[in-house]
Amino acid sequence: MRILFFGRGVISTQYAWAFEKAGHTVEFYVRKGRKETFGSHIELEMWDARRGKQLIQENWNVNLHEEIRANYDLIIVSVTTEQLPKAAQFLSTVAGNTPVLIFNNIWQDLKSSISPLSMNNVAFGFPEAGGGIADNRLRGGFLKRLFLEKPRAGTEHINNKVKELFESANLKISWIKDMQNWLWNHFAMNAAVEAEVLRLGSFPALLNHKDSFANVGKNMREIAPVLNARGAKIDMISLLLTKIPPPLLSMLFNKVIFAKGSLPRLFIEYNNTKAGFSVLEVVKDAKKWGIPLPRLTAALGK
Repeated sequence: MRILFFGRGVISTQYAWAFEKAGHTVEFYVRKGRKETFGSHIELEMWDARRGKQLIQENWNVNLHEEIRANYDLIIVSVTTEQLPKAAQFLSTVAGNTPVLIFNNIWQDLKSSISPLSMNNVAFGFPEAGGGIADNRLRGGFLKRLFLEKPRAGTEHINNKVKELFESANLKISWIKDMQNWLWNHFAMNAAVEAEVLRLGSFPALLNHKDSFANVGKNMREIAPVLNARGAKIDMISLLLTKIPPPLLSMLFNKVIFAKGSLPRLFIEYNNTKAGFSVLEVVKDAKKWGIPLPRLTAALGK
């Protein structure tokens, strides 16, 4: 397949590398001026967990374009949530009938989040990868699994194409029946985490403070009424974050989920993105419904 990634971010770059190794042609669309800034290669230092835990270290040549050409089999969009509306607006003018996979967090309802793109031409998914890019060096990794919505009526052809692509690269798909609800819960969890990142100053600092994940659980308890107000069903992970006693939750995250040497821990250690957007969005909705969020509001400094 000929695949276009919208942007050369940490998620796009890692999956593009995996697809190229599987025999596909991968290219990146970048904004005007970025092609010269980024250059013709990127230094990779990333963990590939498809078959065990393999460290990839190479200077990888990349094909960047500042315009979108025709004849792609699939366009994959993995951008920050705040960038998605502009990306969708732009793609609606240049993508034509090329199928689009939206591969990132979303807090709006799915249809409005990608307007004016047609829902019949879009599938939604979510990666299991992380890390960061600094000075043209990517440090991070990706797991074997990723999440993809089960086909809606009219999107079967897109889902089949996406399924074929990921499976050709030896990646395993976990199918999500209600992607809207899944993404709402995931976004809320991000807000609970980012509130602590704002308080502590960085993602790595989150891992080095003994009370971080206990506080994430407290933040999630505060956010739960916002999920209820927008009609979301609290999923199992969100429920555990709200029900497990904070000291036990802290031990679970520090000793098991983000244990030293684990890939999820490395993904956070390398994350150099700016935190706060998810917190702002949740607080904004909470105000609309009159729901107090003292912990999140304090994290924003308001």
